[in-house]
Amino acid sequence: MFGDCTNFHSEVLTFEVVDFLGSYHAILGQPCYTKFMVISNYIYLKLKMPGPNGVITIGSTFSTAYMCDCKHYELATAIINSAELLVLGNSATPVVLDCNGSTSSSAFHPIKETKVVEIDPTDPTKMVWVRTKLLAK
Repeated sequence: MFGDCTNFHSEVLTFEVVDFLGSYHAILGQPCYTKFMVISNYIYLKLKMPGPNGVITIGSTFSTAYMCDCKHYELATAIINSAELLVLGNSATPVVLDCNGSTSSSAFHPIKETKVVEIDPTDPTKMVWVRTKLLAK
């Protein structure tokens, strides 16, 4: 339905709902324009159609159209970037860093000034290494 309660035009449209992100609420094509007998003017961003009490004019502003275009560009860029990130993530090989500084073994080697402290007295396998001397800093 286009217009207001004093002058409106209403038609039944059959359309498909597509589940994808987009910046438009609806895309009206030539079948819709034909059913409403719409004349579109893209220069002035107006749709004109006959109504029971005269011509119904639907319009927008150039700033609104520009804002919609900017949001559409940002959305399209985000979708493309997320698809590229997924491809890059699947093609990259993970690297495991050696935090101990040695290349021979990746096992944990505590420094010499440590002592073992049990965390749970009922389970002797749960323990931590605590440094016994503080650094000069």
